[in-house]
Amino acid sequence: MWIAGIAIGAHLGVIIIRRLARRLIFSRLGSEAKAQTVTGFVQSLLVFILYFGAFGFALDELGVPLTTYLAGASVIGLAVSFGSQGVVQDVITGLTVVFSDLLDVGDMANVGGQVGIVQSIGMRFTALIGFSGERVFVPNRTIANVINYPHGYIRAYVDARVPTGDERTRVQATEALSKAAHAAYEQYRGVLLVAPTVEGYRKTAAGHGYVRIKFRVWPGQTQLIEGPIKEGVASAMKEFDPGYASWMVSVYYRAEPPDSETSKRLPRPAVLRK
Repeated sequence: MWIAGIAIGAHLGVIIIRRLARRLIFSRLGSEAKAQTVTGFVQSLLVFILYFGAFGFALDELGVPLTTYLAGASVIGLAVSFGSQGVVQDVITGLTVVFSDLLDVGDMANVGGQVGIVQSIGMRFTALIGFSGERVFVPNRTIANVINYPHGYIRAYVDARVPTGDERTRVQATEALSKAAHAAYEQYRGVLLVAPTVEGYRKTAAGHGYVRIKFRVWPGQTQLIEGPIKEGVASAMKEFDPGYASWMVSVYYRAEPPDSETSKRLPRPAVLRK
């Protein structure tokens, strides 16, 4: 009779733990994916403790002393712990990632050298959707570095030198570059995540005129900008100058510039602060 009562009590305790854990943890983390990860871990731990204790009391009712049960379980637990060190590392690292708020589902990130969109954060693996649509499972214990792209892309700037002649030529050159940029976007939408922005004609301090094109690129795929897109921009300018060369087009990358609606600035090195 006692054994049946212990079993029923343990089962009801498991149900209560699962419901309370999910509600309490979600209210603290605020992220469905992270709540699932932590809830799963907490539930598994508490359910194991509950069933472990219930089984021990049941054996005690059958005449097996608790000290014998605990001693045997300790030996088995020690043996299992030596064989599952990698699993323990996965769990600890997974919890660290979750509670440090390094990642969330839907983020574009470089996790352990793999770039993709975070699909799930588990106790043992972090799953990403890669550039080709593949699912990449990164063991948590191998995560040494995490690079998070908060805007979901890398910002690339392409500056193309244009003639400094009359206004009409500059306007035509800007239109030609705009067409080349949007043609590249139509062709490489898998890499260029957002339509390019042509920022118009500018002039350097040395008097050279140029047009800046802003691209948003899938991280790890910037070779497309420095290859065919750069050549396409140079080809568009050859209509105005047959001797136009690739070196007249420069490419560089930088962090997200400050929003025009705010007064926030990018971080500055200490030696440049006034």
